[in-house]
Amino acid sequence: MTQTPTFHKNNFQFLCDRLAAKDADLKSILTQYGYPPLWSRKLGFETMVHIILEQQVSLASAKAALNKLKEKIGQVTPKKLLALSDAELKSCYFSRQKIIYTRCLAAAITEKRLSLRVLADKTEEEIRESLISIKGIGHWTVDVFLMMVLHRTDLFPTGDIA
Repeated sequence: MTQTPTFHKNNFQFLCDRLAAKDADLKSILTQYGYPPLWSRKLGFETMVHIILEQQVSLASAKAALNKLKEKIGQVTPKKLLALSDAELKSCYFSRQKIIYTRCLAAAITEKRLSLRVLADKTEEEIRESLISIKGIGHWTVDVFLMMVLHRTDLFPTGDIA
């Protein structure tokens, strides 16, 4: 199994410099603004819920929904999310679609059809196949997961208008 290289705090700027050496526009951006932040998220259910909440909305509104959920249930787990009614999730700013998507993810985990921890050792193709099998998870969500959680390189969330 060939795995895509990963980035971390010790090689992030080096990798940015390598990309900038290949792309004049990126070099100009790095020169003018400096290195981008090294965004990182923990591997887990809460992070996947957060990424689903970020689909097609502002980061601020997704964060507000996640925070409201955390106020309601504390630690965000599949079991706790599944125990909430639709009305309770709506009170946490979840749209009808986000309720469906997060419930599908929670069910896949509780039914042992998906293990997020196991994904870390899989290839990009295996990860993509596993996650896309869950309703509401598409390529953008997988790309964000690969970049921000697993720190995989050589990808970009296509279709991201932001």
